[in-house]
Amino acid sequence: MTLPPRYFEEVYGASDDPWNFETSAYEAAKYARTLAALPLERYARGLEVGCSIGVLTAQLAHRTRELVATDINEKALARARERCAALPQVRFERRALPDDLPAGPFDLVLLSEVLYYLSPADLERALDAVLARLSPGGTLLLVHWTPPVHDYPQTGDAVHEAARRRVGHGLRWRCGERHGDAQQGYRLDLFGRED
Repeated sequence: MTLPPRYFEEVYGASDDPWNFETSAYEAAKYARTLAALPLERYARGLEVGCSIGVLTAQLAHRTRELVATDINEKALARARERCAALPQVRFERRALPDDLPAGPFDLVLLSEVLYYLSPADLERALDAVLARLSPGGTLLLVHWTPPVHDYPQTGDAVHEAARRRVGHGLRWRCGERHGDAQQGYRLDLFGRED
C-alpha cells in the first residue's frame, strides 16, 4: 500500500529534518550531482514533487523562472517556505501523489526520493500523471535511494524501472547513473519527453 499522510506526520513530528537534508554530506553530494545532471542551465517552469523542507528546492530555484514545489506534509512545507522566502519564483503547494499534481505543462519535473512511497498501482498512475504534464522536449529527472527500506512499498530500482518501461511510449531515456553501493547508494535517471 501507498504510505498514508499519517506516516509523514509521525516522521516530521519526531524531527524537523528526519533525513538530515540540512547536514548530511551524502545529501549535499547527491544534490550537487542532481543539479549537474540537468541538461539545461535554465528552465521556464519546473515541478519538484516531494520537496520536504526545501533544501534542494532552494538550489533548484536558481535554475528555473518558476518552480512549483509540492509535499504531502504541512510541517515540511512550512519549513520549506521559510527557507525559500527570498525566492519569489518558488510556489509551494500541499499535494499528494498519484492523483493530485498541479496543472502543467512543465519543462522540468524532478522526482527525488518520493516514488518508492507508492504502491505499484499508484506508481503507474503517478508516472502517467507526470508524463501528461511534461511539455514536449521537457526533462524528467528521477533520483532515488536504492537499498530496500523495510516500510517503503518499493525500492528505488523498482520505480526507475517502471519509468524506463515508458521509453518509446512518451519518454526517451537520456542517461543513468549509480552512486554509492548496495548499503548506501542512489540511482539517477534522466528522461526527455518525446516531441
